[in-house]
Amino acid sequence: MKLFRRDRVRAMSCVAVGRRLQHYLDGELDDARTARIAAHLKQCLRCGLEADAYEHIKASLAQRGPDRADDPALERLRAFADHLAESEASPS
Repeated sequence: MKLFRRDRVRAMSCVAVGRRLQHYLDGELDDARTARIAAHLKQCLRCGLEADAYEHIKASLAQRGPDRADDPALERLRAFADHLAESEASPS
């Protein structure tokens, strides 16, 4: 008889997902955490939309290249990313 079931994926809170979302999107997490976050993103519209926003920001930044670091649009993207991170840090 098993006392603990490790084969079940435990649900994560929005706050926990928010803290690890960038690492998840960058492929830096272990398989277990990746599976837990992916499951949460499938169930939670808010976090799924946030992940999409981060992906769009990353794609936009990648297209701009390093020679445009002082671009005003880049600064707006950074400010938006900071805003998303701050909203995740403080539970609503």
